[in-house]
Amino acid sequence: MVLTFYVAAVIAVICTALMITRLKAVHALLYLVVSFLALATVFYTLGAPYVAVLEVIVYAGAIMVLFVFVMMMLNIGDRAIQIERAWLDPKAWIGPGILAAILLAELAYILVAPAGSPGIVPEVGPKEVGIALFGPYLLGVELVSMLLLAGIVGAYHLGWNAPGEVESLYAMESSRQRAVVSGDFVRAGVDRPTDTP
Repeated sequence: MVLTFYVAAVIAVICTALMITRLKAVHALLYLVVSFLALATVFYTLGAPYVAVLEVIVYAGAIMVLFVFVMMMLNIGDRAIQIERAWLDPKAWIGPGILAAILLAELAYILVAPAGSPGIVPEVGPKEVGIALFGPYLLGVELVSMLLLAGIVGAYHLGWNAPGEVESLYAMESSRQRAVVSGDFVRAGVDRPTDTP
């Protein structure tokens, strides 16, 4: 059982590193799903099947469906269809497929192993998890919640555009269109404010 813990932990670290380094979002999402499944295996080997099931249902299920749904909604047009075809390259599935197969073999080994075999950690139920999280680890839970709140505020700030910024973007686009139509590149940007590039 200790070996399965270490193999799942190594797979989680590898998948997380590969998820961060992938340039295409779909490939990163594939590695993120395998990373979540590896974390669920780690939790299960530590004796927390409740947390492992929540990891699969909430993160590998609901959150990933939300990510994929948002990506599907943002990709509109013929060029996006060509890009999606490039994303579905069969070579992109080899890495996540091999790591997921190793996790599946680990899961089969864990389920087939007899209950009294050495290295099996006793189960921890939801009550014990709640007592631990809101008892000795309360400060850590609150710090994680503050970190998540800071991430949400940062994402909102990065995605927010001031009304003047949107208008200046439209003005720049109309200047470009006027330059193409009239052919006068010097006078096309005359009405543009001086502080815009």
